[in-house]
Amino acid sequence: MDETLVRFIALTVKITIIAGVAIIALGKLGIAITPFVAAIGALSLGAGLALQGLLSNFGAGVSIIATRPFVVGNTITIQGYTGVVKIIKLAYTVLETEDKEQITIPNKHIVGEILCNSFEYTIVEMSVGIEYDSDPKKAITIISEVLEGFEEISKEVKAQVGIKDTQGK
Repeated sequence: MDETLVRFIALTVKITIIAGVAIIALGKLGIAITPFVAAIGALSLGAGLALQGLLSNFGAGVSIIATRPFVVGNTITIQGYTGVVKIIKLAYTVLETEDKEQITIPNKHIVGEILCNSFEYTIVEMSVGIEYDSDPKKAITIISEVLEGFEEISKEVKAQVGIKDTQGK
């Protein structure tokens, strides 16, 4: 199982057991639980209204953990930020860039947005300019040969080299 999912399930089970034991203990002590339940409901409503943004992060976190559009170790691009997923928590996700910078993204900014997941591979897009009178097929062949010489580049997924823009836009 995914480590994020394991942590989430463990925390949920822990909180459920503690709440159940507390309710049973109060009942055994002869304390009426009904007023506490009403008070907890009123407090929950007020807290929910005050913490809408935070709660939307938690809801988005549950959605990410349940649907698993990415897992720890994937390379993703979200809202212009690219990095390797290091931590997925209920409120936020932490990405690490190639420069070892950590980017913390609130989960509400991930769910419902366009997400690029290159899984365990890091995608590098580069533009190489050639002169107008050069042979583009020869340039593509040379670039492909140079890339094949690097052992860091995956042999499973072949590098894609081609012409994207002919007018410099």
